[in-house]
Amino acid sequence: MKANYHTHTTRCGHAKGADEDYVRAALSRGFGVLGFSDHVPWPYASGFTSPTVRMHIGELPGYLRSVRDLKARYAGKIEVLAGFECEHFPAYMGWLEDMAREQKLDYLILGNHHDQTDETGMYFGNTTTAAQIRAYVDSTIKGLQTGLFSYLAHPDLFMRRYRPFDENCRAAAHELCQACREMGVPMEYNLHMRHVFGSPEAAGYPCAPFFEIVLAERVPVLLGVDAHAPEELSDPFEWDRALGELAPFGELFLDHVPLRGFGE
Repeated sequence: MKANYHTHTTRCGHAKGADEDYVRAALSRGFGVLGFSDHVPWPYASGFTSPTVRMHIGELPGYLRSVRDLKARYAGKIEVLAGFECEHFPAYMGWLEDMAREQKLDYLILGNHHDQTDETGMYFGNTTTAAQIRAYVDSTIKGLQTGLFSYLAHPDLFMRRYRPFDENCRAAAHELCQACREMGVPMEYNLHMRHVFGSPEAAGYPCAPFFEIVLAERVPVLLGVDAHAPEELSDPFEWDRALGELAPFGELFLDHVPLRGFGE
């Protein structure tokens, strides 16, 4: 089975293409499963109304209608799933679980971009200090411990700008691996930055030394396109290169993931 569970839509403000274009692109490359997991729209208590990387909460019903319509229309050709990519924002985790159950989502993934909330918190992709790595690890482990998430997206996000891969990074990788093992949550080998920047050296992640530790710790991994444009799904280059890079994982490489769904 060829599956991608990490797919965005134009509602997030930094992706392009119609929802159906992603399904058609996935079909063109032989995917059997396409999961939509756009950035979840949080119910900001502060009245924050201008997030730059996610849909407005009023767009949530239309997003789910669109994905489920595609699921019905392409049944028998490809399995289309409805989910969200979420951070661990402590103030909103109760709302997230309630919403996931009310909407009977197929899954959630943990993509821990910001500290506490994107209303005021730092973006972990801009991490440059040991203290910021500590904040990312602590927040991400707390997110894993909620039990809400089917996998950890781009676990090496903190390496997007941090250089070099030092003892702080090694310690972070080991802690994240231990938490994923304890919770039975795989890690994602994320391909989006390569599509954006065109080379692994410029992208920052996936980070090879990080995944060497993941392999040594025996944590299962899956590929995630993190598609922000249909052509990221239809272009085989990065996917095929990543398959070669992940060959040492053997049976630890997952071609599909048992999802922690919220349906009845």
